[in-house]
Amino acid sequence: MSSLLAQAVVFLAAATFVVPLIRRLGFGSVIGYLAAGLLLGPYGIGVVSDVDSVLHFAEIGVVMLLFVIGLELQPARLKLLRRLVFGIGLSQVMVTGLLLTALANYWLGDLPAAVLVGFGLSLSSTAFVLQMLAEKKDLRSPSGRASFGVLLFQDLAVIPLIALVPYLAVTAGDGSPESSPLQQLALAVAVVAAFIMGGRYLLRPLLRLVASSQVHEIFTAAALLLVLGSALLMYSLGLSMGLGAFLAGVLVADSEYSYQLESDIEPFKGLLLGLFFVAVGMAVDLTLLLSEPLLILGLTAVLIVVKLAVLVPIGRLFGYSGRDSIRLAANLAQGGEFAFVLFTLGVANGVLAPEVAGRLVLAVTLSMALTPLLYIASHRLSAQLDRELERPFDDIEETDHQVIIAGFGRFGQIVARILTMKNIPFTALENSSEQVDFVRRFGNKIYYGDASNLELLRSARVDKARVFVLAVEDIENSMRIASAVRHHFPNVKIYARARNRQHAFALMDLGVDGLIRDTLLSSIELSRDILVALGSSIEEADQAAALFREHDEKTLQRQHAIHHDEEALILSAQEAAAQLRRVFDYDAKAKVD
Repeated sequence: MSSLLAQAVVFLAAATFVVPLIRRLGFGSVIGYLAAGLLLGPYGIGVVSDVDSVLHFAEIGVVMLLFVIGLELQPARLKLLRRLVFGIGLSQVMVTGLLLTALANYWLGDLPAAVLVGFGLSLSSTAFVLQMLAEKKDLRSPSGRASFGVLLFQDLAVIPLIALVPYLAVTAGDGSPESSPLQQLALAVAVVAAFIMGGRYLLRPLLRLVASSQVHEIFTAAALLLVLGSALLMYSLGLSMGLGAFLAGVLVADSEYSYQLESDIEPFKGLLLGLFFVAVGMAVDLTLLLSEPLLILGLTAVLIVVKLAVLVPIGRLFGYSGRDSIRLAANLAQGGEFAFVLFTLGVANGVLAPEVAGRLVLAVTLSMALTPLLYIASHRLSAQLDRELERPFDDIEETDHQVIIAGFGRFGQIVARILTMKNIPFTALENSSEQVDFVRRFGNKIYYGDASNLELLRSARVDKARVFVLAVEDIENSMRIASAVRHHFPNVKIYARARNRQHAFALMDLGVDGLIRDTLLSSIELSRDILVALGSSIEEADQAAALFREHDEKTLQRQHAIHHDEEALILSAQEAAAQLRRVFDYDAKAKVD
């Protein structure tokens, strides 16, 4: 017992100190866990020697991850992403998997092992890539959305690949199996069908019964029972534990309990999945890099080059620009955590030799470590290509319009729709070629060009306009445009969108004629609805919203004069909050009197 407790303390200590350090260096948490495992394992300081027992226990983390993946597969979400998931994702896994299978078969001379290696390496790191893109604020870019869709399909592809491992073992075995692969497949299909039918009619009533107790820890216990029980049931029937957990997640994905189940499982999943990566790190033999450097580096290079060579043309085939195709390929060029899972299963089932798995795990780890560098290189390369192949700005019709709109995203489009309803013509400018092409598909007339470019502003005939609507999202670009318009076209009134208070102050410094902060009116309107829901009359809620808006506008004007002085600004904010409290108290008292 003391030995187990000591090992738990060592694992937690290593993860606590090593993972934040690795993340600070610019790498993901997966690399941090692997580094902690390297440190603790037999090829490090040797604190833990029995890696297999830790690895078997830690596989529960993978089981929980597959359950959460199942929970995320809501039909509406899949329908929305179907082109990315089943278009780019399916193409990438199949083409990459087949290419790598052919190369692995040439290397190993063993087709079952080559299939496992090829398709295992075709998968990228969901945890690593999504974390990296979130940190870089790149998830909403075209390449970020495409990467998410491909990763979602790869997560789906893991399930049949895990289920395939026992059949590869039968094919690779020397003796005659107890039953043919076809019989085993028929049995598996029957078991899965029975599980789905039974779960559909039993799971929700059971969860409803547990939820009715209103005891949170009991619901958490039920969530763990659902995951581990499903995994154990499938395992006892000779199928994958992960398959059972995944199917259980899918069955409750669109239920009212899906979010609660995910939040209850998440802490356990995170810790146990981290432990799994630590255990994989323990099994990594760094001496291979010293004894076989050409082989290990060659495997890493082949993996990255094949993925880049496949993903760039696939991105182009599905309509992405050269820039976004390069970024998509760089995002997904590494191996992933599920390769560790598949190779571990392959060794356990006799499909893959332990020494081969060791080399592959090391190559995948190196490819993941290189991903941040590939990300930086892809952005620099795509930026260079953009400069060399820059799309020329559109020629603007020589028409004098009263209104010029710069920025045709969500904000600018709403302004445009209202103007259209009032039959007021306008000229719309947008500096994102992807947004221009997207908006044009809906029949909108819009010109591609950077509104901070003086020549473009002149060709848009801003000097003949009465109003310039500045609806650009990027703050720096917004300031460049506002400065150019105010300096060169002083007679045009500027009505601007401000992302935040500091942006508003900067625009006020330039003397814009009107501005609105992104979330001000929507937040006030929602607060008004909340007051009504809490029992206030509509008139009282309207008055509260009007009082707040009037006070906030006056405060903004006062603070503009001192916004460069941080201490004075903080003091002003405190005084404004107290003053707002007095305004509301006075209004309430006046109503009583």
